[in-house]
Amino acid sequence: MLKYCLLLILVFVEIFINKELIIMSEKTMQIAEMIDMLPEQDQILAFDLIKKLVLAWDPDFTKVTPKEAKELEEAEADPEVFSDEDINWD
Repeated sequence: MLKYCLLLILVFVEIFINKELIIMSEKTMQIAEMIDMLPEQDQILAFDLIKKLVLAWDPDFTKVTPKEAKELEEAEADPEVFSDEDINWD
């Protein structure tokens, strides 16, 4: 379970750093494999370090990537609104 948490954090770090990542890069995969080789206690240490780096970069998780900014602009330019009746809530 810890391995998958670390992998997800690495992917988020890569997305934030590269800003245009669509799939996990080879570098991220190599990092995940190296972390998986560590004893569990060291994996926890690596997890905490990566988490600290992400929080230092974006402490309140409000930064958007250029792709996200473009998508937000496009969404705001097309103010299509749906009524409650148009949405299938089931």
